[in-house]
Amino acid sequence: MPSSLNRVNVVLDEERAIKLRRLAERTHTNPGTLARSLLSTALDEADPDPRSVTALLDGIDGAWEDAMAGLEEAQAGRGIPLQEI
Repeated sequence: MPSSLNRVNVVLDEERAIKLRRLAERTHTNPGTLARSLLSTALDEADPDPRSVTALLDGIDGAWEDAMAGLEEAQAGRGIPLQEI
C-alpha cells in the first residue's frame, strides 16, 4: 500500500450498517469501497471552519460521552498504542 494512503476504521451503528449494505447491493459495489467513496465526498464537501466542525460534532448523539470514555480508558492504560495497530 503506498505511503500516501491512510487507513481509517469506522464503526457504524446497526441502522447505518444495514443502509450501507443495501446501497452496496443496489450499486453492485463492495460496502467498503462505497463507504470510502461516501466518506471522501463528505470530506471534500465539509467546511473546514472550526465553528462548522464543532457544530457537526455537537450533532452526533453520544459523541462527547464516547470521547470521554475513550480518554478514561487511555488514561487507565487500557488502550492500544498506535504503533501496535
